[in-house]
Amino acid sequence: MILALEALPLVLLVVLLVSGKAGPVPAVLAALVAALPAVLLALPDSVAPAAFFAEQTLRGAFLAASPIGVVAGGLLFHAAVQRAPASGVRREATPWRILAATLLAGAFLESVTGFAVGAVFALSTLRGMGLGGAPAGAMALLSLSLVPWGGLGPGTALGAALVGLPAQAVAALTAWPNALWYPLLGPVLWRLCASAGIAVTPADRLAQMLVLCAVSALLLACHALFPFEAAGIVATGLPLLAVLWRLDPPRDAEGWRAALRTLAPYAGLTVALLAGRAWSGAPAWTPFGDLPAVPLTHVALILWLVAGALLLALPDGGARAKAALLRARRPALAMLLYVILARWLAGSGVAASLAEAAAQGLGPLAPYAVPVLGLASGMVTGSNVGSNAALMPVQAALGQAAGLPALLAPSLHNFAGSAGAGMSFAVTAMICGLLADGTRPAAIWRLLLPSMAMVVAIGWLTVWWLG
Repeated sequence: MILALEALPLVLLVVLLVSGKAGPVPAVLAALVAALPAVLLALPDSVAPAAFFAEQTLRGAFLAASPIGVVAGGLLFHAAVQRAPASGVRREATPWRILAATLLAGAFLESVTGFAVGAVFALSTLRGMGLGGAPAGAMALLSLSLVPWGGLGPGTALGAALVGLPAQAVAALTAWPNALWYPLLGPVLWRLCASAGIAVTPADRLAQMLVLCAVSALLLACHALFPFEAAGIVATGLPLLAVLWRLDPPRDAEGWRAALRTLAPYAGLTVALLAGRAWSGAPAWTPFGDLPAVPLTHVALILWLVAGALLLALPDGGARAKAALLRARRPALAMLLYVILARWLAGSGVAASLAEAAAQGLGPLAPYAVPVLGLASGMVTGSNVGSNAALMPVQAALGQAAGLPALLAPSLHNFAGSAGAGMSFAVTAMICGLLADGTRPAAIWRLLLPSMAMVVAIGWLTVWWLG
């Protein structure tokens, strides 16, 4: 009976989101209400319930402030650099243009801004090539394959904070399964090209595989050289520049000026992030001694400063900023509520109790449940922040109960949950809405089944190898 009460909040959250009966905010509010009996039963007699809920809610609000600030800053930055669409000359759909639009430019933009902006950009570019339907929708979703670093990694930072591990270490271990998965998306993309009637020659396949392997190698190397927030930008940005040069090199002085104008904001943001991380002794706000501090060089503050400077230089900067902040309201509220739910469940011991029950019930197979649960949580919650807030404490406790190394279960959940978020119910529905041609989510998911299967298989391989 007690175990059923403890599982009720998460089960209710999943049922409401999957059924479509409620959006993220009403669903998590219902889960918070459902969590009250389980939390009250789990609290020791020496802990006053009112004091517990007040403290954990404050802690949750503090932890949520960072990803909320990063997401809002990412939307402001995107608003500042967004340009009017080019005039309607249709470009030919070629394998290299499709690769550039999805697994390179789309992934690059997602690393900078988050919020599925990369998929929206990729779909717009693909439609400009005359592509549509389920193949174009599935191609666009491939741009969300570096979600742990999307929007400069607020979900990864939050998940690490929730389980008390260094974010840089969690991101570095997350990079290994992600680096194995990324080149394997090449054959998925080629299959989608074939579905759209575009042939990819063996020579192009070999060259594209080398590009994707370069992204993976850079992703791994970046965690030894840079703050993890910049890893997605660097890993996709350098190969993207090479491919764009191959496709359309600047032909005159005006072409060079246009290219530099386009690249300057992203280069400036990257330099600002690296400079901020280099200031190791920056003043920091530390209201809770056992939670990560918020330094003056926090990625959210840098994003706001860079985006603010860019917006001030635009004649319509104020209108752009207002529109971006209005877009941020609903996801910000959802993030706040998800993190509060995570703090209630973790702080009361409910998360550990559920993990212990799962470990006992599954026995030696318990570690292999981590990537499956991670993929499912990402697909249901639709974001890395939501996935990590909902299940990261449970997954970490499950790994601990199963005897896994401390970093392994959180990092695997971060990888699988992020992959699921990129193919989630909410994001896929958004892409279908943008296609507006009758494409249904099920048609896109059928094309992406190999990608989903690879996430689980790579997760199991990682458990077997490192666990």
